[in-house]
Amino acid sequence: MTDTPNQAELAALLPEQWESIAALVDGLDEHVWRKPTTLPGWTVFDVVAHIVGTEAFLLGEKPPARDRSQPDIDVHTLPHVRNETAVFNEIWIQRLRPLTGSALLQRFRDVTERRRKALTEMDNTQWQAQSQSPIGPVSYGRFMRVRLFDCWMHELDIADALGVRVDEGGARGELALAEFLQTVPRVIAKVIKAPEGSRITFELTGPLARTLHIAVEGRARYVDALDGPPTTTVTLDSGLLVRLGGGRVTADSRMGEIGITGDDDLGRQLVRKLAFTI
Repeated sequence: MTDTPNQAELAALLPEQWESIAALVDGLDEHVWRKPTTLPGWTVFDVVAHIVGTEAFLLGEKPPARDRSQPDIDVHTLPHVRNETAVFNEIWIQRLRPLTGSALLQRFRDVTERRRKALTEMDNTQWQAQSQSPIGPVSYGRFMRVRLFDCWMHELDIADALGVRVDEGGARGELALAEFLQTVPRVIAKVIKAPEGSRITFELTGPLARTLHIAVEGRARYVDALDGPPTTTVTLDSGLLVRLGGGRVTADSRMGEIGITGDDDLGRQLVRKLAFTI
């Protein structure tokens, strides 16, 4: 996959993703906005506020002034804040939290519309320009694919908190999953430390079904076909895979939905230690 995705495609898919989130929360009662999600310390409101903050930052904006009627919290002390990216996210959330859900949604629609316009008007030089992102320095276009994954994942967070189903497939899901899968081999090699010579197959079912082969040969990498039978094969739903990678659920809580053949111990390590997103 190219390092810089197609601008026209992402300039269309990101607004579509934002609208899908807006439709999901439109009309929620205020107490539902404050329902907890599987992200530590964050409610449905906070997830939407996080997106507002990030997109506003990309427009060059700063967090709003602190509401003096609210407690002044040092976000560094919060247990779920573990790095400077999390500090940045939390400041925006804390500053937006006094809003009602409906007021936050209005702000969300405003900032994402301005971001849609900015993406559409960006020229190729800007799209290709080196930019700092959560995965390090990449082209601005690649950064926007990270943004699509992030927003797509947060739609799942909101849907899970509300107990509703959303369409996890389609063009948005395909591109988001592609971004997610870029990191899986590195996690297998560096975190899980799969033994040299391991041949791993993931059989994904569900809306983003596919077969993934990973060979560990000095490093872990995707291959079109393994040069022998898999050391282990892990079968699970595509949505469960990304929730495991996002640290939203634990493998042990969902083991009944995961099939492992071959090396059972390696298979269990693969799903238990997969979490890597911020």
